[in-house]
Amino acid sequence: MSTQAIESLSEDTVRRIADERDEPEWLLETRLNALSALETAELPDVIQTPGRRWTDLEALDFETLVDPLNQSDATERTAGDDEVVVLPFTEAFDEYGDVIEANFGSVLDPEHNYLTALSVALFTTGTFVYVPEGVDVEDVTVRAEMNSRSLFSQTLVVAEESSSVTILESIESGEEGVDGDRYFSNLVEIAAGENATVQFGSLQNLDDDSYTYSLKRGVTDAYATVDWIESNFGSKLTRSDVETELNGDGSESQIVGTFFGTDDQHFDLNARVWHQAEHTTADLVTRGVLDDVARSVYEGVQDVGEDAWNTSSYQRENTLMLSDDAEADASPKLIIHNHDTEASHSATVGQVDAEDLFYLESRSIDSRTARNMLVEGFFVPVLEEIAVDEFRDDVEDLVLERLR
Repeated sequence: MSTQAIESLSEDTVRRIADERDEPEWLLETRLNALSALETAELPDVIQTPGRRWTDLEALDFETLVDPLNQSDATERTAGDDEVVVLPFTEAFDEYGDVIEANFGSVLDPEHNYLTALSVALFTTGTFVYVPEGVDVEDVTVRAEMNSRSLFSQTLVVAEESSSVTILESIESGEEGVDGDRYFSNLVEIAAGENATVQFGSLQNLDDDSYTYSLKRGVTDAYATVDWIESNFGSKLTRSDVETELNGDGSESQIVGTFFGTDDQHFDLNARVWHQAEHTTADLVTRGVLDDVARSVYEGVQDVGEDAWNTSSYQRENTLMLSDDAEADASPKLIIHNHDTEASHSATVGQVDAEDLFYLESRSIDSRTARNMLVEGFFVPVLEEIAVDEFRDDVEDLVLERLR
């Protein structure tokens, strides 16, 4: 997919961002390389059928959306354990510069596509999380407000051997008004060491004038676990990619997704797992609801490599339609190169069950309340997969808000 050059971007712009943040030379070079990559980089692939592209990223006017020197956010970071490091990059370089340099870009290639290169070249906010060997911490939170036309965020999580961490991240629009459309980009890298466990929850609830792109990728060492919770409720157009590379024997990953679209919202959601080692396990489960003229596109990929003996990989995606004018497409895929594999995939799209609705109405429950009860029940199986009470409560609250 082709892109248009952003005339307002230049090397001086990138250098100014780096200078204002007093960044090391290696990061400046990374930014400049990403900027150069924009000349040839392509937009992310989208699912297509003859004569139709399901998500039109080419329609985005980056010249108008991107305002790199006026990025503004209000971000609150908390950690319940002094042994874990949770810092903005600007405060982390002095003490943890070597760790950041060794891991930044090692999981997610800055030049992976046009949008990743744009984000790495221009990011001004983000978080570095470092969990030393043997440390267990549950309550790391990052709550952000977007207060500008564009905002580029970068998160790096490094979990050392036999450590454990749960991170909850949320983004919403701030109170400061910004006229016109806005653009938010969020890149997340997770490096999980041997026997480490990382659970990363992300909740996006931006206003309906926003366009959102996120790419989250984790890499596992032996017996490590990277679990994702990806919930999207806001934004006019959301492109979300959540990926795990299971590179260590006995490693695991779970990707849990929820979304609720109303009005003319558009969700392009992708979950991908690569099984590269022996005895690896993956579970991909997504549930979403669409109302009005909302649109969803889902692609799930389980890729089993030649050396991935004794693989277990499962995927299921279900979309519930509350309107005859809503539209959903799903494309679950299995790519298997090793016969010693147990795998399955499924996807369903359907309306509220008429018999269930009739049963509730026959018990003197009005149709609106009955429908809402069925929607709440529809989300229960995926909510039960969310082990973090605070995150599960936030998702439930947003579901109820949408139903009201």
